[in-house]
Amino acid sequence: MSVDTGVSAAPVAPVASVTAGSGLTAAAEQLRTLAAAHAADADAARGLSREVTDAIRESGFARHFVATRFGGTEGTFAELTSAVMTVGEGCAASAWCASLAAYSARFASHLPEGGHQALWGAGPDTVVATGLMPAGRAVAESGGWRVNGQWAYVSAVDFADWVMVCAAVAGAEGPPQLRFFTLPRGAYTVRETWDSVGMRATGSHTVVVENAFVPDHLTFDRADMLSGRNGTSAVSSHNVPFQAVGGLTFIAPVAGAATGALAACAGSITGRRRNQGAELTVVRASGRIDAARHLVEQNAQVLDGRLFTPEHMARNERNATFAAEILREAVTLLVGAAGTGGLGEKHALQRYWRDITSATSHVALQYDTAARKNYSAVLLGPEG
Repeated sequence: MSVDTGVSAAPVAPVASVTAGSGLTAAAEQLRTLAAAHAADADAARGLSREVTDAIRESGFARHFVATRFGGTEGTFAELTSAVMTVGEGCAASAWCASLAAYSARFASHLPEGGHQALWGAGPDTVVATGLMPAGRAVAESGGWRVNGQWAYVSAVDFADWVMVCAAVAGAEGPPQLRFFTLPRGAYTVRETWDSVGMRATGSHTVVVENAFVPDHLTFDRADMLSGRNGTSAVSSHNVPFQAVGGLTFIAPVAGAATGALAACAGSITGRRRNQGAELTVVRASGRIDAARHLVEQNAQVLDGRLFTPEHMARNERNATFAAEILREAVTLLVGAAGTGGLGEKHALQRYWRDITSATSHVALQYDTAARKNYSAVLLGPEG
């Protein structure tokens, strides 16, 4: 583990593009170094540098789940998870955006064939940003839909080529019918509303869509993504229930960031700062981080092994939320061990602390919204 103190580093060589024989794992190692060198400036500027966003694209994250017929990787969840955690060691915001670039392409795989051609016909490295939470309204028209609405917290929207948002279909009988709609840059505007104290550089702003026409080939039923049914693609990773994936998208960057925080803290405990109390605290934190990483890796193994039983999917939800809990505990311990020095503006530890605190507030990493009901049914049986 390299120690990142947050001080600007010397220029770093560009990240090598993924080619046959290199792979995402090797590219992620280079991206970690590059992202760490830019992390302090990105945090202050509240956005990733162009050099880093270009490297996320060139490293192969956006193409990881894209079909090979378009030049994509059709990669595994385990390889992506490992790569995201690696990048997170250098910069949590970079890893968050890299993770979402990969998973958003997986969501977009549910589009009809015409949508696949629109997004990846010219190449597999298209970056899609996604507003997962339903908002706005869509009205059916001949050949497509008229969409209006606002979607908050759309990470990586600043450098995305397309945005995918979830809206309710107006006039549908019964429970609201929800669909995803995909719009190219220029068909929407972005309001800079992201003001969190952590994960500042993710640029998780608000997408505004005003009276935009979305053709049928750029939309799909949200129920297909939730169930994992994909009528367009037979690629394994494109046919996975959303519940099984759930929080993995968001917890992998946090697990990587906690490893980076451990390294930053360890580098600050020298001289008089090294004592039995500090040593004990660091050891306790390291156990939590290792345990969380094992749970995160277990989730990826479930996905690659296609173990889509209610028990495994509910456990994946529990794993993600519990990992978030113990990673928050771990970074709090590390801040205590480092003392006042670890909270200095130039020290990376305080940035990791803010980033992990902010990231683990995500709705996908909360017990009540992501794990309690389903996993309690596994442990206790259904409610009587």
